[in-house]
Amino acid sequence: MEVVLLGTGAADGWPNPFCTCASCRIMLERGEIRSQTAGLVDDVLLLDCGPEVPRAAMHAGRTLSGVRHLLLTHAHPDHVGPLALLMRSWVAREQPLDVIGPPEALDLCRDWVGPDDPVRWIPVAPGDALTVGEYGVRVLPAAHRVHRDGDSVLYEVAAGGRKMLWATDTGPLDAVQLGSVRDARYDTVFLEETFGDLAEHEPDHLDLVSFPRALAALRGVGAVVDGTDVIAVHLGHHNPVDLPDRLRPWGVRIVPDGTVVTVGDGALGSSAPRRTLVLGGARAGKSTHAQRLLSDRDDVTYVATGAPARGDAEWAARIAGHRASRPDTWRTVETDDLVGVLHSATGPLLVDCLGAWLTRRIDTHGAWDDEQSWAAVQSDVDGLVSALRRVRVPVVVVSNEVGSGVVPATASGRRFRDALGRLNTAVAAECESVVLVVAGRPLPLR
Repeated sequence: MEVVLLGTGAADGWPNPFCTCASCRIMLERGEIRSQTAGLVDDVLLLDCGPEVPRAAMHAGRTLSGVRHLLLTHAHPDHVGPLALLMRSWVAREQPLDVIGPPEALDLCRDWVGPDDPVRWIPVAPGDALTVGEYGVRVLPAAHRVHRDGDSVLYEVAAGGRKMLWATDTGPLDAVQLGSVRDARYDTVFLEETFGDLAEHEPDHLDLVSFPRALAALRGVGAVVDGTDVIAVHLGHHNPVDLPDRLRPWGVRIVPDGTVVTVGDGALGSSAPRRTLVLGGARAGKSTHAQRLLSDRDDVTYVATGAPARGDAEWAARIAGHRASRPDTWRTVETDDLVGVLHSATGPLLVDCLGAWLTRRIDTHGAWDDEQSWAAVQSDVDGLVSALRRVRVPVVVVSNEVGSGVVPATASGRRFRDALGRLNTAVAAECESVVLVVAGRPLPLR
């Protein structure tokens, strides 16, 4: 199957033509204009048809004259532009057209069809399955509504041994909704991500917090597997302009309007790096960013390297804050035996942080004021770097960037600063991705 993405934007597109926010201004300056989301499959089957779709097809160099099946997900106006049906009737189409969707979406279209236009109306509901030309279509429940529960759907489309999921619009899927796609093993998934960094919105759309959790849930039921090409669509202007960098660690990509996607060509999907080093100063947001990188996984082991609080109320409160920010499904291990953890790991790891680990290794060997003991510390560093080189699971490592501030007043402080700088350099050399977080903004270094 070949899918032309005629649009990848939300209802108001991206940028919003009436908005002057930084995201809209930058995207306008770049010429990256996204129209309402829709997909044209093999020039025969059209997934959603908002008012911008007919002209978007022209811009993509495609005609809609061969469309025989129109699948509508719901009755919101960015997904149903019935003028397209009237435009079709004006050129005396003789070929039949199936208009498929929830009853409310079909009702918006009925008055826009010419009296002799051979249109067949096919109302559907979640759970239905039908054959549409050469395609097998399953109608799936969406976590979205226009007027009532069940009036919005998602579509599974299969042909030629390939299978795709059209998942827009929807919020986080519940257990019943996830059950409908269990073991589906999709080749391609088009998954909405409307609200970006905006957290306050209705629960029937996804943002950059709920999107990776929805992705983790799809992985958990076998709908998304290794090789699934996941493409984020229905993108709104609350998204950051560095969205590709935000999505890449989750194995997700975005594409421009007009892109042709071949379903089943998993090689085109974004591959997440196996090892990532996240650097940053105090309260720069490095731990938050590190957690975000793995937020599409439920099976993460969080490795806390800091020493126990032992009566330090401020340190205990900081630890509690970190714990509260992590998903409930993550497991926490408190240890400085990073070599052992890396050797035995069977799932993703988040190590936070190298500065605390180095402090404990120096404490263990009594090396703060003993020059001879630094050889033992260096041996620990070499063992850690070697274990990181051989690891076979995704690992995100957090470390402090301490070399940019004032020179420490004590010899031991200067020794620690230099040792951590060398450790960061050695770890960075083993990582496919290195990110510096400044003022909450991740700056890719590799």
